[in-house]
Amino acid sequence: ITQEQLKELLHYCPETGVWTWLVDRGGMRKGDEAGCVQTANKKKYRCIGVFGNLYSAHRLAFLYMTGVFPENEVDHGDGNGLNNAWTNLSDVTVSRNQMNRRLASNNTSGVVGVCRSQSGNKWRAEIRANGIYKFLGAFENKEDAVAARKKAEAELGFHPNNGTDRPL
Repeated sequence: ITQEQLKELLHYCPETGVWTWLVDRGGMRKGDEAGCVQTANKKKYRCIGVFGNLYSAHRLAFLYMTGVFPENEVDHGDGNGLNNAWTNLSDVTVSRNQMNRRLASNNTSGVVGVCRSQSGNKWRAEIRANGIYKFLGAFENKEDAVAARKKAEAELGFHPNNGTDRPL
């Protein structure tokens, strides 16, 4: 699909990220919200079918706004795969996208990269970025381990939302 074809069929509102049909098409009426919500890797995304192909709405946003599809992955800054507002979307590498992950459901410390040591008497801090693992230290208290992790995240340019508990 080209940008021109897309703009003939659909309207994208960059402020809200909402897609609407500009024409009656396949049971949809002009003005109806386009697409459906699908789940991938436990996250929800809006997908839109055009010319027999299913596209992620966030990837179509790049085509609509720039004339080309994103080269890499699309990061939703707030972690909400349904928020397709233009200011929430970024074309990022896989490695960069991993720097904006939500807190895993099995995390027991409440902080990414911080856990109790196997002996249980120390707090460990670690980080992985750009395929490189780094042990940040073992600490007497959790606060020091968290501080070491947050410092390393800042130095490596992690997204401020990394490790937060947010909707899928």
